[in-house]
Amino acid sequence: MHYVWMVVVGFVVGLVARAILPGTQSLGLILTAVLGIAGSFAAGYLGQALGWYRAGEGAGFVGSVIGAIVLLFIVSKLKGPGASSGT
Repeated sequence: MHYVWMVVVGFVVGLVARAILPGTQSLGLILTAVLGIAGSFAAGYLGQALGWYRAGEGAGFVGSVIGAIVLLFIVSKLKGPGASSGT
């Protein structure tokens, strides 16, 4: 059941991140959930490195959203302004 909640919360975090940083992202449902989960992991690792979280402690909702926004920003910059989505 833990994995189901991880996907649901990751999806919500991904939706919030995409709403805060709108653009021409053509992410589907699965990639939106992956974005949220990856943002949570990134925020957790950074928080542990900075001493905000203990080892094994996950990032909170706000930290996860910020991590997802950072990842979304990096991906949009790597794609560049003229890159097509492939569809």
